[in-house]
Amino acid sequence: MERGIAVLLVACIGVASAMYGPKSDVVTLTDANFNDKVVGSDDVWMVEFYAPWCGHCKALEPEWDKAATALKGVVKVGAIDCDTHKSLPGQYGVRGFPTIKVFGLNKKSPQDYQGARTAQGIVDEAMKTAKKVVSDRLSGKGGSSGGSSGGGGGGNGGGKKPGNKADVVELTDANFEELVLNSKEHWLVEFFAPWCGHCKRLEPEWASAATELKGKFNLGALDATEHTVMAGRYGVRGYPTIKYFPNGPKTQSSAEDYNGGRTAADIISWASDKAAESMPAPEVMEIIDESVIKEQCDERPLCVVSVLPDILDTGAEGRNKYLDMLKDIGDQYKKKSWGWVWTAPGFQNALEESLGMGGFGYPAMAVVNSRKGKFSILKGSFSSDGIREHLRAVGVGRGSTEPVRGGWPPKVVKAEPWDGKDGQLPEEEDIDLSDFDMDEDEGKDEL
Repeated sequence: MERGIAVLLVACIGVASAMYGPKSDVVTLTDANFNDKVVGSDDVWMVEFYAPWCGHCKALEPEWDKAATALKGVVKVGAIDCDTHKSLPGQYGVRGFPTIKVFGLNKKSPQDYQGARTAQGIVDEAMKTAKKVVSDRLSGKGGSSGGSSGGGGGGNGGGKKPGNKADVVELTDANFEELVLNSKEHWLVEFFAPWCGHCKRLEPEWASAATELKGKFNLGALDATEHTVMAGRYGVRGYPTIKYFPNGPKTQSSAEDYNGGRTAADIISWASDKAAESMPAPEVMEIIDESVIKEQCDERPLCVVSVLPDILDTGAEGRNKYLDMLKDIGDQYKKKSWGWVWTAPGFQNALEESLGMGGFGYPAMAVVNSRKGKFSILKGSFSSDGIREHLRAVGVGRGSTEPVRGGWPPKVVKAEPWDGKDGQLPEEEDIDLSDFDMDEDEGKDEL
């Protein structure tokens, strides 16, 4: 079963090693790895053939990169340098650059991409192809990938990677409470009947999902015709019935109905969403040294940088209100794995200047893509609605961006963390006026 549908758009766009570095989500393809990664894959790929000297390829680069990031985990996006890897262009009839081909269910017959050369156009084509592949597999149509005839019978057709049945936990009336109810982990439990046709079709999908989710989400199966106590307790009236048991402490009433699809991809997607929902809100980290920037910005897709007002202007209560608001917004975006950091005016001057915030007025915010060295500054209100609106625009690639001034990362200095208290004005020194003769210049009033 698929671990995810990937569409590899193969296009020749400049030097992969130069145009798409190690931090890019674009897969670098070569003569040596193409068959293994693309033709021999059960994923859907969109492949771009490019030449390093090609102006159109260079113009496509940022859109291709953006599409690869947007499609990560859903559709694979790759690129191959045709000047270096010369056998594949002729094999696939490449006559100009960039050429983009879509490798769907049948890898032996890729389709030319004729859509807009924008991230949105590429994503739309990828999702359309992915949807068609899912539909074809659902209807039993086979594909052709390297080393596989594709057609296959039963639930393992369509070039699907089989899971390990041993990864599905066998549940019984005797072990259900110990393994499921006493566990603090996520569980999906299938109640099945051995004679049930729908159950037999679900079996390979369930095993594939269990293998993919192993260590993150437990999948179990219980023969409801033999272990009738648990089947009766959870109101099983048809087969297969799937119940979800959330992570954390459980009771017999914790079960929820599963309302997702019956393919491994559907099950994995549904389980991943549930796992994300139970994640805690991301912590809004104070920038006290370089390690915070590295962890929260350099190792994340995006990071949200806030400069909050001076503690003397807001007091502890006011600052905590800002931090609580940011944490609440972060909870909404936690599935995206963005980083969230903050500082106060004057503590990280180089960072403020690099993001165009120095002297701009506080509070201020910028969203940074460290890999691309670009940022988008919040121009609306620093409020829950204003920030959410800005992040929605950033998340879909809208809104203005500009290069980080001076390059990324900026200089970060070590700073003492905020102690959580109100600020205190510095004590004024007493001035001894005894050494001054106040009458010495009496009568002189010129400046």
